[in-house]
Amino acid sequence: MAFVSVAHAALHIAEETKKTNNFLVPNATFIVELVSVLVIMLVLGKFVVPKITKALADRQAIIDKQVKDAEESAKQLAEAKSAYEKALNEARAEAAQIRESARAEAQRSIEELRAAAQEESARIVARGEEQLARQRASIVRELRSEIGTLAVELSEKIVEQRLADDAAVRATVDAFIAGLDATENAGSSS
Repeated sequence: MAFVSVAHAALHIAEETKKTNNFLVPNATFIVELVSVLVIMLVLGKFVVPKITKALADRQAIIDKQVKDAEESAKQLAEAKSAYEKALNEARAEAAQIRESARAEAQRSIEELRAAAQEESARIVARGEEQLARQRASIVRELRSEIGTLAVELSEKIVEQRLADDAAVRATVDAFIAGLDATENAGSSS
């Protein structure tokens, strides 16, 4: 109703301006155009501008949220990078520690193997010396019996008679061997 009365008033003013024809006095067309512009501005201000303002505000909120998320992501990236660096340093330290323990273990194993080899070598040498001593004693026994037999045979040939008494033969052989041992000991101690 207000619009109708405003339009009616505008028509009334327009009729009066036609009568005066003064360009300084607004005519009805000007008033109708002015009212139309005001109505359009009112409609735009009431319905369109709030929607546009709301859309712009929503868009700004989304942009702000994206900026905030980007900052948060950058912060999380920095934290993850520092955690990665820390884990990498810990892994390097642990690897160095493992290498050192492996070196120590290898050195200990080498020492144990060396000691075992030395023990085995000493045992083999001792066993060899025992065998040599037994063989020497065996050879000495064999040589004594052979020397005794050879001495008796030699004696028989020299005397051309056979010695009948075995006890006397053994005593003679033992005395001869004792003389050889004394000579050998005297030669080895020089």
